[in-house]
Amino acid sequence: MLAIVAAIVFGIAFLFSLIGTSIGISTTALIALGLCLLALHQGGIGTQSIGSGNWRGRRTRR
Repeated sequence: MLAIVAAIVFGIAFLFSLIGTSIGISTTALIALGLCLLALHQGGIGTQSIGSGNWRGRRTRR
């Protein structure tokens, strides 16, 4: 989920860079935010949804 948000932030930063507009936050700050989100995603934050676990652990062998 964080990787998708990071992709959106990078896309917005790219569009702002092409257009040359600013909304009060610099393009560099948006790129830093996107990199931070990617780092969190790589660290395992926000990658596993609630309720999903090791489905093999629940199955019993007979």
